[in-house]
Parts: sequence; C-alpha cells; structure tokens
Amino acid sequence: MIVKINSAGLLGIEALPLEVEVDAAPGIVCMLIVGLPDKSVNEAKERVRSALLNSGYNFPNKRITVNLAPADIKKEGSAYDLPIAIGTLACDGVIDKAKLTRTAIIGELALDGRIRPIKGSLPIAIKLREQGIPAVMLPVENAEEAAVIDNIDVIPVSHLTEAVGYLNDELEILPLDFSLEALQQKRLNDINDFADVKGQETAKRALEIAAAGGHNVLMIGPPGSGKTMLSRRIPSILPEMTLDEMLESTKLHSVAGFTSKDNPLVTIRPFRSPHHSISNAGLIGGSTYPKPGEVSLAHNGVLFLDELPEFNRHTLELLRQPLEDLEVTISRANMTLTFPADFILVTAMNPCPCGYRGHPTKVCKCSSRQIELYMSRISGPLLDRIDMHIEVGVVDYEELRSDVKLESSKDIAQRVQKARKLQHDRFSSLNQSLDMQKKIYSNSQMPEKVLKEVCKLDDQSEKLLKTAMKSMALSARAYNRILKLSRTIADLEQSETILAHHLAEAVSYRVLDRSSKIY
Repeated sequence: MIVKINSAGLLGIEALPLEVEVDAAPGIVCMLIVGLPDKSVNEAKERVRSALLNSGYNFPNKRITVNLAPADIKKEGSAYDLPIAIGTLACDGVIDKAKLTRTAIIGELALDGRIRPIKGSLPIAIKLREQGIPAVMLPVENAEEAAVIDNIDVIPVSHLTEAVGYLNDELEILPLDFSLEALQQKRLNDINDFADVKGQETAKRALEIAAAGGHNVLMIGPPGSGKTMLSRRIPSILPEMTLDEMLESTKLHSVAGFTSKDNPLVTIRPFRSPHHSISNAGLIGGSTYPKPGEVSLAHNGVLFLDELPEFNRHTLELLRQPLEDLEVTISRANMTLTFPADFILVTAMNPCPCGYRGHPTKVCKCSSRQIELYMSRISGPLLDRIDMHIEVGVVDYEELRSDVKLESSKDIAQRVQKARKLQHDRFSSLNQSLDMQKKIYSNSQMPEKVLKEVCKLDDQSEKLLKTAMKSMALSARAYNRILKLSRTIADLEQSETILAHHLAEAVSYRVLDRSSKIY
C-alpha cells in the first residue's frame, strides 16, 4: 500500500514543495528513506519508530520505504519526521486517508511523540498556498507565523496523537487566527526613542538624513559618546514596514531560526549588530546549504558594525557587493543562491586606538604611526561606499542634566516619511519611463543615469561642488554620494531643486575626506 502526503522543505529562503511517499510491503521489518536525504533526514527513521511506540501505536511489521520526491534535490533537516510518521500509520490503516490529500504536514518529532518547531514555516505556507493546498499542519510554535498568510488554514499540533486525532476527525482543531494589529502594537512598545538622547544634535540630524534617503553612515567618536545608543534608535525613525516588507524579512529570519511563538512576524525594521569576531559566512551567509547571513537578516532595516577597524579586513571587503547590488550571491558546488540585502549600513569607530584623540579633557597616548595603521584597517573603496562620515563628540554636563524636552522619534519619523513619499512619487514614474531592471525606492539607490536627471545643480552649487572635489580629492563614487545626499537634504526641506546650502551640508558629512591630517 502506498500513501502520498504533501509536505515542503527549504531551498535558500524559498520553500520547495515535496511529496512524501510511504510504501509498506512484506519483507524484513525496517524503514528505508530514499530521495537524496542527508544524515538528519536519514535519522528520522529512529525518531519516527520511537515516537510511534511511545505514543501508543505499533510500528508495522513490514518493510517501509519512504521516498522524498522530487528525488533529484538534496533534502536536509528534521521537518519530514511528522509526515513520515503519519504516512507510516496510514499504511497500517490507523489513519483515514481522506484528509491527507488536502492537508500538507510538516514537523519534527521528539522520541516521546511531541512535535518540535521547524525553520521556515512562513515561506512554506506561502508556497503551499501557491500550490493550491487548502491546509497545512504545523507545530504549535510555528503556527502563528504561518497564519499570517491568507487563504490557507493553519492547523497547530503539539503531539503526534493530536495530529492523528485531527486527521481521523476524532479531535477538533480550529485553524489559527492571526491579529497583525495586536502584534504590531506589542512590538512598537519595545522601540527606543531619540527623545532619550541628550545632546548630539548634529549626529541626530545626520541620522535623520540617513533614514530619509537610505544612506550609509560612519560615526567617529570617543568611547561613551553615544554612538551605539544613537544607532539603536535609527529603526524608530524609519518608515513603518509594509506587509510585503514584513513577509520578506520574516522569511529570512524564519529560515535562520530567529522567529518564535512570541515573535512570529518581523513588524519593526530589523537592527542587527554582529560582533567584530564574526566569520565571513556569518556576515554574508553560507555553509554547505547556504543560509542567510547578517547582511540578509538586516534586510529592510539596519546593519550596525561597532568598532569597525576591529573587523577582519577581508570580511569587511565582502560588504562591497551587497552595498552595490542590494543582494548577495552565494555559490556552492551543488547550488547558487541569491539572498536580498537592502539595508542601511551604520558603522562606528574610535578616532584612534586608545579612543581619546581630540578629547576635550583626556590625553591621547597614540603615536601618529599607530593612528595611521588603525585607520588603514578600513579600505578606501569601502569608505567610498559610506555616504556620511560624521563626528560624535562628548556630551557636556549641562546637556546631560538639562530638563529641556527633546524631539521624539515620532516627530523625526514624520519628516522622514514626507521625504520618502517625495522619493516614492519621483521614482515611481522614473521606474516606468526608464524601464529600470531594479526598481528605485530611495535616493541612495539611484544609478548614474538617474542621478543626472534628478540632481541638477545651479551655477552656485556647481562652483561649490567643483571646489570641494579639488580641495578634498574626492573620487567619482564620493561625488555621486554627495549628490545623492544633497538630494535627500533638499527632500527633507520639500525643495524641488538642490540649493547651495543643501550641497554644503552634504559635503560637511565627509569628515574623512575633508582632512587626512585629522585622522
């Protein structure tokens, strides 16, 4: 007797529809799994046997053959345990096969029959809906995440006996409902606010511009000046995520195993802050079966690299592709996968190894050679890809003790939202008229052919930019970054044209270009 069960696996961040075929035939009592299983899939036969026996069911006295189709794609993970167990019981006549044709089944089994969570339930639910499957049975911990998707019933189960009872119509399990509004409100309460930051008005202004145009930022300042505190508040002034962005980010986090029953959907923009000891694969993504790295987990949000010179230089150079292409491609012998990586890069560093160069009260003990070596850890090409280099100074006592009510993130976010709307309206027409292969959504994403049309300068601005280019020896890439930055500053003022003071402010945010003698 052959039983066929709909299931799914993962291939990168996309789901792969699978059919689990279970055949019970006379012969030596055993279970054989075919269809290119890896070690964890092969071990399912022991988990399934123990789970069946410990849940009060018999393991059939037959030769059980399990085929994971399509058989030419490598299968990994433990999500096939539950469909294999259900198929085995169906072959033994324990389960009514009526519901099996319209219910996909995914889950890992514990030896006592409990159903453990899996990775990637959101992309799996999306793919199954596209395949026209009306229901999916998932572990309780993953059900709320999958319930975000409309037009597919999500059946949460916590034990093998519950799954069998539901399929035999002996136990009623209602499809899970999901409330996006309640989850959003719960998550919004966790966001940090710029109103808590004393002083640092120049840095706040720079980060507002970065949020408005999607620009990358490097902050330079002594220890304790507030670089990390400022960075953690950037998501609070970015535009609210659309549902498509939430789903896109959640797919990445789900595949990486970072979603949970309490946090089933990414509703606020991600903020990722990896340690400087991170490996290449950890930052960019990788492993035998490529998984998303930090650059992809920060998609639609912020990637914060603190103590930038302490990162491995080769690891930092790997950022150049995602910063330019907004995606990262990982190639392995058996597959090549592309993950999205559209994020705002925010970095922070000290002005010197000891951290106190230029400090108003503390003395720097670093030699000029030490400072030169410290700064040389960051390559010129990477610095060129960072739009803004800003100084973050020490906050004095009067500012720390001041009771003046400071501007909240909500107020700043309103200005950012208005600037983003201008960009959306501008680029909506350009995306169609210029037939752009990659759509433009913010000023930082403008290619050169769009830059000339959108960032026109008057005579005064032309002279100012020409002077800056010569005196600061700017590269062509830095020139483009300044124009994009100027366009964003003009958008924040709701100005259709870039004026001289917009350009002057943009140039002022190139600290490392202004004077190589300072750093």
